[in-house]
This record gives sequence, structure tokens and C-alpha cells, in this order.
Amino acid sequence: MRRFLLLAASLGLWASLLPASAQELVVKIGHAGPLSGPQANAGRDNERGVKLAIADLNAQDFRIGGKRARFELVSEDDQGDPRTGTQVAQKMVDTGVRAVIGHYNSGVSIPASRIYSQEDIPMITGASSNPQLTRQGFASIFRLAANDNVMGAAMAEFAAARGLRKVAVIDDRTAYGTGVADIFVQTAKGLGLEVVGREFTNDKATDFTAILTKFKGLAPEAVFLGGYYAQGAGVARQMRQLDINALLLGGDGICTAEVVPLGGKLLEGRYFCAQSGRPLDSLPGGPAFRERFTKTFDAPIDAYAPAFYVATLVIARAMQQAGSDEPKKVTAALKTLKMDSMLGPVQFDATGEWLKAPVTAYQIAGGKLVPVERKP
Repeated sequence: MRRFLLLAASLGLWASLLPASAQELVVKIGHAGPLSGPQANAGRDNERGVKLAIADLNAQDFRIGGKRARFELVSEDDQGDPRTGTQVAQKMVDTGVRAVIGHYNSGVSIPASRIYSQEDIPMITGASSNPQLTRQGFASIFRLAANDNVMGAAMAEFAAARGLRKVAVIDDRTAYGTGVADIFVQTAKGLGLEVVGREFTNDKATDFTAILTKFKGLAPEAVFLGGYYAQGAGVARQMRQLDINALLLGGDGICTAEVVPLGGKLLEGRYFCAQSGRPLDSLPGGPAFRERFTKTFDAPIDAYAPAFYVATLVIARAMQQAGSDEPKKVTAALKTLKMDSMLGPVQFDATGEWLKAPVTAYQIAGGKLVPVERKP
């Protein structure tokens, strides 16, 4: 017994003499999104949200299973492309990340999610909104955003509430664009709106004059775009050039302040969109977060940096609750997690959807996005 006690004491002394790095639990957190190309502004905004969360976690004595955790960011550019996204996902797995915050595009998140699921690696997206993402039966996939069923329906209800009766639809054929447009059309028809036309483009298109010329003869009161903000600005400009006196509506893909310098005064009072979550400045701690974010990165918040920030903290809390950073245990903890956050209460349903995900409608006014309506 005495020899055992002496051995235990010597081991304890040896452990106390280890450098601090040897006593730390190093946790690799992945982020994946479009860091180049036309959606790079959104991807970098999301990445900054993750970076800020990791900095906050590392600044405190955050412990997992009794060990102080030090988080490291592994960030990859998926270029907003499904094929590149799956390559990035495999690289994340090979690198040994314990969780992934991303991706941004639904069309990338859906195929990438299969790779993460095969390794039980939890993935939380703060932006991808296609409902199919959480319908695949993958236990480790979560969404901290409203899905297209919520956002597409919200904009159809918004149009009906404004007394609009005739709408036309443009769909960019991406998983996101098609999904949100389908729900908009379905809900609009259910509310008695007439969908006078639906045309298709792609997410690289810049010329919409043929589509809009066809719409002009149908005299819609609004055009709904299932696509992204670079397209939104282009559609808005070309609608005015063709003297189409209709509102432009869309989901969160077009709902970013980045569209303002692209579209200018042409957007004022005629550009409406839906975004997941509540307006940041209305949230407890929201204005302080905005100020700290801007000071840290010398850049304004675009759209979903707060969601990607909170998603990172949610992963960390789940690891703490599990007492481990082992991915399968973290996924199990996420299933039962209940957490208050800057965005409000965070809890996931059985499929990985954020329970009671809020949505807000915005318009471009005074050169910025301004909330005009809230949906619980």
C-alpha cells in the first residue's frame, strides 16, 4: 500500500510539473463556407462569428471533463460549390475536427452532411435553410436558423398583408433557391394570390432581361427571387431599367446589407426580404456584440455572424455537458441541450431543427436593412 501511495504521489507531482499545454484539451472546431467568389462576404462574415466565439471561449477557464479546453479554428473555403463542399467535408474529417459550424449554402450543406454523419461529427449551420437538410435522418446535423418553410411562407404572408394579388417568381435552381421559391408559391396560392409566372435562372447569372421582359407583360405587383444577393441587386436594377413597377421579394439569400452598394437607390422602399432571427439591436447584448465585432474585425456584421457565433458556443456547451469532445457524445448532448443565448433560447427538435426559430422581414430604407415585420 505504501509503495502504491508513493507511486501515486510521484505521479501527481509529475503531472503538476507538466507544461500547461500538456494539461490542455485541444479542440479543433471546423468552419466551412464560401470564402471566395460572389458569396465571399457572407462566408467571411460567418467565419468571423466563429472566430469571435473561439476567442471568447479561450479567454475563460472553460473546462471539458475537468480539463481546460483550448479551441482551435480550422476554416475551409467551399466556394459555395457542392462538389468542393464534399471535398472540404472530407478534409475536415481527416484533420480531426470535433464539430463543424457551417456550411452557408443549402446545396453544399446537404451533400457535406452525409460525410459528417458517417463519422458522427456534429454539424450546426447558422444559415442553410432547405428543409431537406434535416430530413435525411442524420443524427448529428443541426440547424440554428429558420428553414425555407418558415421564410418562404413568411414572405408570401407579407405580400398578402400588403394587399398584393399578382406575383411572379424567379428560381435560381439551387437547393436553397428552389426550396424557398416552392414554399413561397405554395403559400401564396393558399392565401389567394395569383402566381402569374415562374422562370428559372442559375446562381451565376447576371442578365435577367429576358425573364423580366416576359414578366412585364404579365403585370405582377411583386417579383419573388429564390436566389442570392448579387442576383437580387441585378434583378432590382434591371426591373427599373425595364420600367417594371413591382416590389422585389426574397428570402435570406438576398437579405444582406451588402446588396445596398450593388443596387443603390434603386432598392429604396422596393426591396423586401426575410431573415432568420430577431434584429440584432433588439436582442439583449446585441448592440454590445455589434460594437465588439466591428472593433475586432474592422468590418460590419453582414447577416449570420451572430448565429455562427452562438452555434460555436452551443457546441462548446454540449461538450461541457457531455464531459467530452468525442463527437458521438457531443451529438447526444446536443439532442437534450437547453441553452439561453444572445439569440434567445436554443433547443433542437428530434430532427435537429431549432425549436421556435424566429423570422424577421426587412426592407432597404435609408441605405440599410430596416426591420418591417416580425414573425414568431
